[in-house]
Amino acid sequence: MRLVFAGTPEVAVPALDALLASDRHEVVAVVTRPDAPAGRGRRLVPSPVAERAREAGIEILRPHRPRDPAFLDRLREIAPDCCPVVAYGALLPKAALDIPPRGWVNLHFSLLPAWRGAAPVQHALLAGDEITGAATFLIEEGLDSGPVFGVLTEEIRRDDTSGDLLTRLALAGSGLLAATMDGIEDGTLAPRPQPAEGVSLAPKLSVEDAAVDWAMPALHVHRQVRACTPAPGAWTLFRGERLKLRQVTPVPERTGLAPGELAAEKQTVHAGTGSHAVELVWVQPQGKKPMRAADWARGVRVTPGERLGS
Repeated sequence: MRLVFAGTPEVAVPALDALLASDRHEVVAVVTRPDAPAGRGRRLVPSPVAERAREAGIEILRPHRPRDPAFLDRLREIAPDCCPVVAYGALLPKAALDIPPRGWVNLHFSLLPAWRGAAPVQHALLAGDEITGAATFLIEEGLDSGPVFGVLTEEIRRDDTSGDLLTRLALAGSGLLAATMDGIEDGTLAPRPQPAEGVSLAPKLSVEDAAVDWAMPALHVHRQVRACTPAPGAWTLFRGERLKLRQVTPVPERTGLAPGELAAEKQTVHAGTGSHAVELVWVQPQGKKPMRAADWARGVRVTPGERLGS
């Protein structure tokens, strides 16, 4: 099949690579989000998918909106048979969905109908799920509601961050998406409607969602930090400035600390929660690089009774 691949971030690159390596299909173009400002200088940089497409020498389409007439006209000229999608980042209008005869097929990082939306991996971690996975489905106008072609499962490890889990799912999912393209092309794969039960939503996590409430139990704080790493980044306040929390570990045997109360020792830093304490392992002060929490505590000279939070 002639394919136009739609995707934007780094997690979409393994799937693009798998399709570029296929001897059954031809990726003739990619659709990605426009170049975005990044870094201290806020200069415009292309998306990871755009960079990979440039290396591969294929056409790059960067519509500001997928409903733009010029983009739709160019897509019709390219005449793809199917459009595989991984984390493109924009809603596709019906005018675009109708162009490829075999539709747009999305690789989504959850076991649908669970966790429909922009942040399925983060919400799976927040909810304490033990198993997650990926699914390929035919995109329709509803939110991640289309019929499913195939699934794979992945165990969630105790200390997985969303970055860890997304990396594994992106690699495993690339094979699932390639196999789905093969099955569509040879007619051996037909999508099945999603169950009506078990639907859950996974909206994008905001910076406000990443603020730690120390009155919550240690298990919740642990899940929140993992879910928000690397983005948007779990954080709290210390002496009025933001302190990012890169890694924490529940310590059930450490009790007696009020929510947010710090206990800094030579090699460890504990913080109280609504249940038992957590150990701060890696933190990132505002404007600085990540560092060991014990080094941070020595540098700022944490005093007995000081607390994290507002």
